[in-house]
Amino acid sequence: MAPLYSAVMRLRAFCYRVGIFSRYQLPVPVVSIGNLTMGGTGKTPMVIHVAKLLQNQNNKVVILSRGYGGKATGQVNIVSDGVEILLDAATAGDEPRLLADTLSGVPVLTGAKRTVTGRYAVENFGPGVVLLDDGFQHMAIARDLDLVLFSAATLLGNGWVFPGGELREPQSALGRAHCFIITGVDDNNRPAALAFKKYLADRFSGKPVFFAEYKVAGLIDSRDDGPVDVAQGRKINLYGFCGLAKPVSFRNTLKEAGFNLTGFKQFQDHYAYAYDEVVALIAEARLSGAKGLITTQKDYVKLATMHVDFPVFSLRVELIPEPGFDDFILTRI
Repeated sequence: MAPLYSAVMRLRAFCYRVGIFSRYQLPVPVVSIGNLTMGGTGKTPMVIHVAKLLQNQNNKVVILSRGYGGKATGQVNIVSDGVEILLDAATAGDEPRLLADTLSGVPVLTGAKRTVTGRYAVENFGPGVVLLDDGFQHMAIARDLDLVLFSAATLLGNGWVFPGGELREPQSALGRAHCFIITGVDDNNRPAALAFKKYLADRFSGKPVFFAEYKVAGLIDSRDDGPVDVAQGRKINLYGFCGLAKPVSFRNTLKEAGFNLTGFKQFQDHYAYAYDEVVALIAEARLSGAKGLITTQKDYVKLATMHVDFPVFSLRVELIPEPGFDDFILTRI
């Protein structure tokens, strides 16, 4: 199956490249942030970083997302108009809702066809720049800048295309990219990341490769939706959980940040938590001696409407690219 899927994806890319399939050109710059592998590369924190970078340069930014996991079925679903958040996480999808919560002044739209949401964004919000969240494989809309992310923990996996491996397309698809970012680089994986950086630089000459590190930026307490000092959070026994493509990365982040975990539970990526499941999770946490739950921002937005009698903390993490990345983006836009 993998060779067949790979051949189909090559043919699809060829059809776009030679004009058999048309590509819609928006009248404003378009930046795509995506990946070659399936999930877990840090796309959402990178979208946040790039959006804030462009905002600081007085650019009006609009984000287009597929809205994976959300119940909204409209051609255009307005998660946020830049002033007011209009859809909850269950309707919008966890990642679009997180983007809306985090980025004040940035409209966030979801819809299956980026050409449709892109036209709507231009006509109704007047952006200076459009960001495509998870846009590398969505070739129907032309882009001025294609950023492709890799997790330092997994890189290319086994190098095979789905279903034999984690790649969405053959490695040759990386020729479309303008820039590569290896995320989550730390002391443990830096040698492998350096070797992979050399591989990308050799095979795709002229395309810059940047490292990016995760930095713990704070805690949010569900009881008042307010910030908590990280040093205080380290003094509390906490029970961790998440629904991510690579849950071990979050667990490692908590341990490396010095949090005292009494237990940890993992769920499927984009998991839709039911109230009874959260109550059961709290019971497990209490039995382990925990005084609170701790989870990711992406999971936290799905629990926002649940009223439970147990503290739930959200770990706020930022992605910090190495020097030179921001200048690269601003120079290209």
